[in-house]
Parts: sequence; C-alpha cells; structure tokens
Amino acid sequence: MDEVPADTRAETRKTPESDRGRGGLRRFLRRMTSSRAEMEAEELQKTSGAEGATPITACAARKRACVAGTLRTVTLRPRGGAPALEAELYDGTDVINLVWLGRRKIAGIDPGRRLRAEGLVSVQDGRKVMFNPRYELRGSA
Repeated sequence: MDEVPADTRAETRKTPESDRGRGGLRRFLRRMTSSRAEMEAEELQKTSGAEGATPITACAARKRACVAGTLRTVTLRPRGGAPALEAELYDGTDVINLVWLGRRKIAGIDPGRRLRAEGLVSVQDGRKVMFNPRYELRGSA
C-alpha cells in the first residue's frame, strides 16, 4: 500500500466556515430560480416532516399512515347513494384523497386548511385514498 502524506489530507478537508459562504449563495440562487409552487412544496415537506408525518409518496396501499399537509379541494360526492365529503390533501410530495362517508360538511374542513390525518391507505383508480380518517386541524396555510 502507498502511504499518503498527512499534509495532502489537510488540504482536501473543508471547514464549516467555507461551506457557509457557498451554501448561502447556493440557497439564494436556488430561491431566485425556483418557481413559487416549488418553494411552497418544499415548505410543506418541511412542516409535514416536523409534525412526524409520513410523506404521501411513501404511503403504501393497505398500510396505516399518518400524513399532514394542506387541503387543496373539498367536494361533496355521493358514493353509492350516500353523501361523502372528499378532500384532497397535498404535502409537497404527492396528494391523497380523504373521504368521510355519510358526511355532507365537517366544520373546519375547508380548502387551504392545514390538516394531519391518520388511517388506512387504499388505492382506487390509481389514486391514494383514506376513508374516514382520524384528523387534527392545524391552522390555515
């Protein structure tokens, strides 16, 4: 084996001070070139992760999951002749439909509202769905 002199290793090391300057510039340039939607998605991912939620993209069919995000749409759609309230939850990675069967309206479930939901994930017509999830209202977006 060849030995490497100690002084060449020291030259390749990065110091935290040198990383700060480049990282700050890199973040600034990224903010300037990113679209508003990308920045909002990144912020949603951070807040959802801070709440201990699973990213929606990581949710598997027939598994329990806890997800958090912002409600995009809330609609009333009958299923099998009974009313059903449907809401689309977006966390910056993907969307999941939350469906409350037998409900026409739920106080606080409005578009733009932050929400944390827990339940069994299923897949219908290629879309992730959670029926009658337990939920917590988190505030507006």
